[in-house]
Amino acid sequence: MRLIIKIEPSEDFSADVVYKHTIQGFIYECLKDVEEDANFHSAKRFKFFCFSDIFPGGDFVEGEAKRFIVSSPDAGLMERLFSGLRAKKDAHIGAHKIRIEEVKKVKVPLKNQFISGSPIVLYKDSRRNLYYSFRRDGDLDFFLTRLKDNAVKKYEAFYGEKLAIEDEEPLFDRLRFNKEVAVKNVKGGKEFIIIGSMWYLLEKFEISEEMRRFYWFLMECGLGEKNSMGFGFVNPVR
Repeated sequence: MRLIIKIEPSEDFSADVVYKHTIQGFIYECLKDVEEDANFHSAKRFKFFCFSDIFPGGDFVEGEAKRFIVSSPDAGLMERLFSGLRAKKDAHIGAHKIRIEEVKKVKVPLKNQFISGSPIVLYKDSRRNLYYSFRRDGDLDFFLTRLKDNAVKKYEAFYGEKLAIEDEEPLFDRLRFNKEVAVKNVKGGKEFIIIGSMWYLLEKFEISEEMRRFYWFLMECGLGEKNSMGFGFVNPVR
């Protein structure tokens, strides 16, 4: 399930002060009064949701609407977030006032082609906090193997069952690279950079009936790591 969230700034402020962590904090704020989600933000586990970049881009201007999309395979979580958003007309993005003008539920049909709606992030070495970089590493096989391993791990954690997928089966059969990006984030007053990649196309030629739930899960949960920080959001290509 997906939610399209329309917000309007109540004041002018720069897009430079709105980070991925800022939007994540906004989502957690809308869940904090729900008993099931009281400790959701601090749980040391997969969060199983993702969100798009804010669109249109650019600075926030009072009265000019912007939108972003939240997706998750967890229908219960999305229903609770929907209720939390509907109950909170006046809110904040970081330190700045906004109004939640509209929240829409949408169901997106599964396709076999996807485009990235936010950077896909993978660790090259999580112990060293080192992100994979095409510019530095240039190893597509490593990227695809790590992407598949991460996808299977999340799927099995969510459903509590093993996924019957062959080791040699590629996650995607055709890819069109867009660009690598360095995304600045601020958390607890500390600034850090996250490396990710944008893609024009991620295509699986044929999705068998047995694998439809897996690819639907990836579409709603997000690809790669740090999904709950808004990385790895994908849209099906129409």
